[in-house]
Amino acid sequence: MTVPEPRAANLTPVDSHLTANDRRVLLGHGAATVWLTGLSGSGKSTIATALERHLVAGGTAAYLLDGDNIRHGLNRDLGFAPAERTENIRRVGEVCRLLCDAGLVAIAAFISPYAADRQLVRDLHTHPFVEVFVDTPLSECERRDVKGLYARARAGEIAEFSGVSAPYEPPQQPDVRIDTTTTSVDRAVAAIVSELASLGVLPPQ
Repeated sequence: MTVPEPRAANLTPVDSHLTANDRRVLLGHGAATVWLTGLSGSGKSTIATALERHLVAGGTAAYLLDGDNIRHGLNRDLGFAPAERTENIRRVGEVCRLLCDAGLVAIAAFISPYAADRQLVRDLHTHPFVEVFVDTPLSECERRDVKGLYARARAGEIAEFSGVSAPYEPPQQPDVRIDTTTTSVDRAVAAIVSELASLGVLPPQ
């Protein structure tokens, strides 16, 4: 699948009349995307949900984009072939960029198995982009699998399943690395919040 060019040659992006600083003054914090990547069952959604709750409770405008929810709506037309996975991540990256433009902290929890796709999303951003690798071992992800997805993938019932019948390319230099077998959810959230503070997105903790 290739990304189509805009249909009309005379399309021109329109810049907002508000600056990033205007929105920072209004909201009391900066904007950023926090991108959680990892295998199915690694704990991405659990950490992302806790992070969103923590940020909003502290007065930070944040919004969580979750892989399953996006595929039920915005990206319901996409499957799981490599090209469709790439387009899925590209679209989500564009949504995160728009949320950042609005002054929010966007939180994305997606397997996003390909390093090139994650780099593409990073390159879309002018605001800070924090890649969080939820580095939970495959054996632990399988042990936690209440839906039985890994068993079905190993039985050949699910094609293109990351880590089993499709590749997962782990980040080599993530901004934050979390192994949920040794790190609690609270400590994982604290590590991400600390990174956001170090980037000036949030006030010093």
